[in-house]
Amino acid sequence: MVQNALDELDPDREADLVDTAILLASELCENAVLHAGTEFEVTVTVSEDEVVVAVGDRGAGPLELHLAQPRQRYGRAATHGRGLSLVERLATAWGTRHDSDGRHTVWFSLARRHRPAQAPAPLDANPDPQRVFAVAEQARWLLHMPAGLAGRLEPLELVGELVRRLRELLGADTVGVEVDEGDGNGTTELARDGAARPGASAADALDVRLPMTSPLRGALRVSGMRPGVGRDDEQTRDLVELIANRVAMAVEARWLRAVDQRRRAWMTYLAETSELLGQSLDVELAVAVVPQVVVPRLGRWCAVHLVDPTHQLRLAALTHADENALPELRAVLDPDGSPGLPAELHRRLSGLVRDGSAPVRFAVPTDGIALPLRARGATIGTLIVGRPADRPHSPEDVMMAGDVARRAALSIHNAQSTAAHVSVSQELQQALLPRALPMVPGVEFAAEYLSASSGSDVGGDFYDVLTVDASHWHVAIGDVCGKGARAAARTGLVRDVLRVLVRDGRSLPRAVELLNDVMMEAEDPLQFCTLAAAMVSRAGPGSRGLDVDLVLAGHVQPVLIRADGTAELVGSFGTAVGLVPRMRLECTQHRMEPGDVFLAYTDGVTERRRGRAQFGAERLLEVAAGAAGRSARQVVATVREAVERFSADPLDDDVALLAIRAAR
Repeated sequence: MVQNALDELDPDREADLVDTAILLASELCENAVLHAGTEFEVTVTVSEDEVVVAVGDRGAGPLELHLAQPRQRYGRAATHGRGLSLVERLATAWGTRHDSDGRHTVWFSLARRHRPAQAPAPLDANPDPQRVFAVAEQARWLLHMPAGLAGRLEPLELVGELVRRLRELLGADTVGVEVDEGDGNGTTELARDGAARPGASAADALDVRLPMTSPLRGALRVSGMRPGVGRDDEQTRDLVELIANRVAMAVEARWLRAVDQRRRAWMTYLAETSELLGQSLDVELAVAVVPQVVVPRLGRWCAVHLVDPTHQLRLAALTHADENALPELRAVLDPDGSPGLPAELHRRLSGLVRDGSAPVRFAVPTDGIALPLRARGATIGTLIVGRPADRPHSPEDVMMAGDVARRAALSIHNAQSTAAHVSVSQELQQALLPRALPMVPGVEFAAEYLSASSGSDVGGDFYDVLTVDASHWHVAIGDVCGKGARAAARTGLVRDVLRVLVRDGRSLPRAVELLNDVMMEAEDPLQFCTLAAAMVSRAGPGSRGLDVDLVLAGHVQPVLIRADGTAELVGSFGTAVGLVPRMRLECTQHRMEPGDVFLAYTDGVTERRRGRAQFGAERLLEVAAGAAGRSARQVVATVREAVERFSADPLDDDVALLAIRAAR
């Protein structure tokens, strides 16, 4: 029946409409059977603009009452009435009607989209009472947007469509929308339809404020309305205000979406800025990153000034979107350059350093903003940001620049604190090592120290060479358990006490035992020390070479490299210093012929790892034997290179090497 009723439609251009009408009609008929259980009537009405189908039934019947009872559900929840979901999605409009006699009707309409909609006739200057319905139709035509079309239109496109419809309805020359978003850029024309007639009077224009929340302000302006329809016409103003409300909703939605997008972009920007600023604890690198993250997002150029130890500002970093402008900008912003900082800018920057006040604006060399770099309650410098290329800094820009300044100040302060700590640690480490090794005829000394830390911690490894007299040298190498200040204090104790005891003429075993007594008095068993102590002496009169008395207190065995290319581990293991009150020590004697090398080292050499493999003593002997016949310095360098080449991983333990060679 529905198919026959729609035979008059164009089968080429309206086939989809016919299929949709039959589908939705069948769904409504099925719903009438399942839910009402009564007879039903189908009405099909075809007009030039639309097709309307209505299905009416007689109310709830036995079957509908049966379906309403609770029943078992299987799998997905059982549902009924999906036909209405189809109607809602596919129909241009739909609805229901409930009559007092118990009849229920569900109807839907499908627009014949190939027929262009005609604008209602313009408003009549002298309406009669029968125009009330016509005005309602005009308002409906102004505001109605099919769901599919409204979903595809961007807010500005929707505003443009509303403006076009209003101009056609009123027969006006132009209709436009102007909005001020409160961002300092002034009023912007978002949409305009039509063209002004020459000589048209602005006094005849109708301006209606757009009802929007702060900081948005705007107006809808209608100009050049046809004769007989003035700005004071009540019906005209009502329609314009109706469109103004709809336009305001679209404009505000667009603005809120833009605000949300900007907020998300700023959050991403700040997160990336924090990540970049936190990647390095090197002061120069941390400072250099700051202008790079500011330009060009917040301005055309950026400079960072830091306060030096004399409380003067110095230029630490600078960048510009145009690299060709850097030399000139540097000359102006460098306090030590020529011509140097302008007096007004220098005064403002000094005020920021002194007071740590809020951001200030300046106009020389170009306009921009200056912000203090504050961290831990102190101002460590200033951040200067030049204005963007096409606008001044907005309040949002100033706020974001302040956030970047806070993050940059914390990053720079952390880098400065780390640098100061590293400097103190390195100076302390150097103080625990000999400033220089003795240079005496017939004996060569060489040493090298490799730290496993980045310089912020003091290692526990040490070596020492003390000239007792012209023929005797005290040599020591050791490893104090742990790192840091406690290990450094214990290292200084071991080295200095051992020196005093040796100078006092005590034998090596006795000197080490007395050192153990001193360490035990501290009652800190976690700060024990492994030690290799040796007394190197020239051979007797008429003899060349060196004699070595060696005591090992828990330390790894040194290597004795012979000039003939052989190498062996020497010494007898004893108890580490600072572990137990009574030590077990043995002093061994070794003869070094001319060309022989005595190599002492810490366990960072043999315990160097590559996966599960260790460098080990056997590999050390092989490397040492290969360096036979070389100078003490070359032997140390050969072993160090072999250890570093063994694994590409960073050192996980400090390495100390000390070599003594009997000259030929």
